[in-house]
Amino acid sequence: MAARLFILFSIFATYVYATALTYSVAANERACFYSQVNEPGVKVAFYFAVQSGGSFDIDYSVTSPSLRVILDGEKERQGDFVFTANEVGEYRFCFLNEMSTFAEKLVDFEIAVENEARAELPIKQAGGSEQEASLLEDSIHSLSGKLTSISRAQKYFRTRENRNFSTVKSTESRIFYFSIAEVLAIVGMAVFQVLVVQFFFTGSRKGFV
Repeated sequence: MAARLFILFSIFATYVYATALTYSVAANERACFYSQVNEPGVKVAFYFAVQSGGSFDIDYSVTSPSLRVILDGEKERQGDFVFTANEVGEYRFCFLNEMSTFAEKLVDFEIAVENEARAELPIKQAGGSEQEASLLEDSIHSLSGKLTSISRAQKYFRTRENRNFSTVKSTESRIFYFSIAEVLAIVGMAVFQVLVVQFFFTGSRKGFV
């Protein structure tokens, strides 16, 4: 049973083409990535999340091979979209960090092209019963759904962890520089008080003489 489920899962997995990357978008940079669609009507999934940098937001756009804008947004922290690709060719996925003058944005994203056509089940090819094939098909779809849920949960917690780490790092840096400024201010005030006292004592001695 487990072997059959593994074979079925392998068959279904071959119909999904995914690209998961983490990219650092520099300030005033426009970074574009491309995904090839070989036939119309397939599903394309697009996910992204800003892990660190600035206010954790970025502009994005998705265009078709005919340069038609499918998706776009400004100052978004993350997004999860699925659309039907009706054109054959290269689809362009762009991230724009043009609103930042110095802050880099670390973006985690995934592009998946899924072919809706399903392979014929090995049980059906071998002349197995329809009930057994249906049970295995339901099992593989259930496993696929659970794996998708686990993957989304992992992405969510990873994004939260990275953002919290970035916030802690930024707060630590601010506290460090504030402490240095406070020490310098205290030292400067002490030196100023010494100079004032010295000036008064010097003036008193001259008046006494």
